[in-house]
Amino acid sequence: MKTLINSSQLTPSHSINMSDQPKPMSQKLQESTPTRSQAVILLTATTIGGFLLGLAGMTLTGTLIALIIATPVLLLVSPIVVPAAVVLASVTTGFLSSGGFLVAALAVVAWLYKYVARKHLFGASRLDYAKMKIASKARDVKERAAREHGHKTQEPVQGS
Repeated sequence: MKTLINSSQLTPSHSINMSDQPKPMSQKLQESTPTRSQAVILLTATTIGGFLLGLAGMTLTGTLIALIIATPVLLLVSPIVVPAAVVLASVTTGFLSSGGFLVAALAVVAWLYKYVARKHLFGASRLDYAKMKIASKARDVKERAAREHGHKTQEPVQGS
């Protein structure tokens, strides 16, 4: 039920704006008409989305049909298939890991052989530098220990 507003009832907060008045339908259509690029984007997105949705539906349907067909067969042969799959997975994992360890071991042995034969290798200079730093620190610790030990033994001798 509509109530009519008398002009005497209008307050400043109820003033009539042109934007509050209903607009003709043609003006509403012109304001909401998308640009050509927006229309192309919408058409492309709708086409691709529809195609992917259809593809997902066909995939789901195919999966369900395959599951319905395979379920009785899997139930009949599962006492054989499950242990066989576990054994096959274990054997495959074992062979792959042993092969990987073999390749790693051969690479290390080849690197060590070349290092011992004094061929310039990648990382050899770092190893030599590390050996030199360790030897230098060991020498410093030895000298420091000798100094401190020498001071401790000399102090009682000097005090007597």
